[in-house]
Amino acid sequence: MTKRTFTCGLDAAISVMGGKWKGLILFSLGEGPLRFGELRRTVAGISERMLILQLREMETSGLVHREVYHQVPPKVEYSLTEFGSSLNAALAPLGEWGEEHMERIEAIP
Repeated sequence: MTKRTFTCGLDAAISVMGGKWKGLILFSLGEGPLRFGELRRTVAGISERMLILQLREMETSGLVHREVYHQVPPKVEYSLTEFGSSLNAALAPLGEWGEEHMERIEAIP
């Protein structure tokens, strides 16, 4: 596997959290750990398959921690790692900007 080089910090950040769903998952987990079903209900519009794929990628990149509780029925919780929390904090100003300009953005054809 070749080492990826980035042109700037934004390039590196987007490579870790790029796409529509990862930011929403990060935002949802910012309140605390969630089980898979809770997370699926919180992230409106995501399919079960896509959520599984995104969580696997986020776990591989170190953004999310998956905790498996060995009980019947099985229980799995997802939470943010310190790395994931720091990215969530960095995205907060972007979310605030989006809130501030939502009407204008919604009006874009």
